[in-house]
Amino acid sequence: MDLSATLAAINNLSIEDRIRLVQEIWDGIDAEQAAPPLSEPQRRELERRCAELDANPEIGIPWEQVKARTQERLRP
Repeated sequence: MDLSATLAAINNLSIEDRIRLVQEIWDGIDAEQAAPPLSEPQRRELERRCAELDANPEIGIPWEQVKARTQERLRP
């Protein structure tokens, strides 16, 4: 692959097409990346928290509430 020729061709695209290309490239990179493995202490803590939530579902906070609270904190 001739990277210089590829970049020259990309630069000839419209801004809209270049933005779409970057989005497609980014989505492809994101899809290929695997989550890093958990360490043993992290895995145990995750399992502990899941068990605690399973035993006491009322301690959990729905995602919608977490998101709303976060957005409120970010407002000026």
